[in-house]
Amino acid sequence: MIYRILADVILFLHAGFVAFVVLGLLLIVAGSLLHWRWVRYFWFRMAHLLAIAIVVGQAWGGVLCPLTMLENHFRIKAGGATYPGGFIAYWVRRVLFYEAEPWVFTLCYTIFGCLVLATFVFNRPRWPCRRHPAR
Repeated sequence: MIYRILADVILFLHAGFVAFVVLGLLLIVAGSLLHWRWVRYFWFRMAHLLAIAIVVGQAWGGVLCPLTMLENHFRIKAGGATYPGGFIAYWVRRVLFYEAEPWVFTLCYTIFGCLVLATFVFNRPRWPCRRHPAR
């Protein structure tokens, strides 16, 4: 039972990571058009860039996602249930994972990474302000 719960927790963390990457780009583009100041926040943009850079690097290196491997490990420990987790976990998994050749994912991740980099050209992040100590 505990392994199934851990697998579901990893699944939701994975879905959250994907949502951050995908929705983050959509929000950056929308924020650029609507002049939302927060989409230029330096640390948000760096975290977003790092997230997609990790995905692209793994894809180019042929490395399996550690979250997927960890979830699969817990699913196997749980007895490899055919209906993994509860109803919501089942559908999150169905949306998150789909079948295609590895090169298709590598190409998609690379294009997405290039789009994220393009946002740095068209809507540069604001560098954090350096505050000088009071004299």
